[in-house]
Amino acid sequence: MLTQISQANTLIVGASQGIGFGFVRSLLQQDNIAQIYATYRNRETAEQLFKLEQEYGDRLTCLQVDITNEPQIAAAVKQIQESVQQLHLVIYCVGVLHGENLAPEKSLKQIDPEKLIYSFQVNSIGAVLLAKHLMPLFRKTEYSIFASISAKVGSIGDNRLGGWYGYRASKAALNMFLKTTAIEYSRRCPKTIVVALHPGTTDTRLSQPFQKNVPPGKLFPVEKTVNLLSQVIDSLQQKDSGEFFSWDGSPLPW
Repeated sequence: MLTQISQANTLIVGASQGIGFGFVRSLLQQDNIAQIYATYRNRETAEQLFKLEQEYGDRLTCLQVDITNEPQIAAAVKQIQESVQQLHLVIYCVGVLHGENLAPEKSLKQIDPEKLIYSFQVNSIGAVLLAKHLMPLFRKTEYSIFASISAKVGSIGDNRLGGWYGYRASKAALNMFLKTTAIEYSRRCPKTIVVALHPGTTDTRLSQPFQKNVPPGKLFPVEKTVNLLSQVIDSLQQKDSGEFFSWDGSPLPW
């Protein structure tokens, strides 16, 4: 669907590295993409993104956004509105699984309320706040897509191993937020498709500590993940809004 739009405007949230950065690089190579807006949180980790902005400054605009800060989200969307009337593709690529004081919980004994709250802020609440503020840029006559990188471990129906409480629950919450957004968008932004996407295990900083357990051939380079997800995005139809898809286009259980 996106390939049929001659002058498409896009927003990649969480674009400084990993899958988000991969999407920016890919979109810059597509002639039908007019404008790309790319968000980052820390300047220190966005050097490669800034290099792209220097090279493609006429098409790429970088915006500093902490997705846990709603005023920053609102300000970024307002800045985009001052330049374009519609966004045709938005991809939420922000996610957290581990960090300096954060690790996947293996048992109930490891649950920490503050860490759970942070996981929800980044993995799920940020996406629905984005959907809230983007509505004016989606209420248009041309089709648009709001996609968010989710995870298969967020599927309640597929949960057979347990553990990873915060990550699983926050991704399940993301899926519910997207499903509910899709229903409201069907009335308020009827030309917008809302989907959750599972990228598979991708060779990024998020998956690095867990890659030794990935079966051969199942650890995807970023470029492969972006290519596969782009194919899924390009094949989306209006009836797919509110659904959860894997990297190969197959539907996933909630």
